[in-house]
Amino acid sequence: MKRIAQVIGVKPECFEEYSRLHQAIPQEVADHIHACNYRNYSIFHWNGMLFSYLEYVGEDFEADQAKMAAHEPTQRWWDVVGPMQQPVADRKDGEWWAEIDEVFHQE
Repeated sequence: MKRIAQVIGVKPECFEEYSRLHQAIPQEVADHIHACNYRNYSIFHWNGMLFSYLEYVGEDFEADQAKMAAHEPTQRWWDVVGPMQQPVADRKDGEWWAEIDEVFHQE
């Protein structure tokens, strides 16, 4: 299992809608997230920033990411929520959500 944490901004004028949409995520998108081996997936908000945490339980993260991106309902979902996000300026090339390093973990 791989723990993954990421961060991205959310446009202030969009936060309430973004939050509302995530309270009613389409079931086919939620099911596909699970099919791509994401578990314990959460998104938190603080001071204009979104922080996500997930546990990846698959064998090939890149293949599951490609599977996620190829899913048409997920693409439509991203078309709605993506414009509400503001990627951080210092993210790595190719990242939308910036992956952040784990510095501590305790079970």
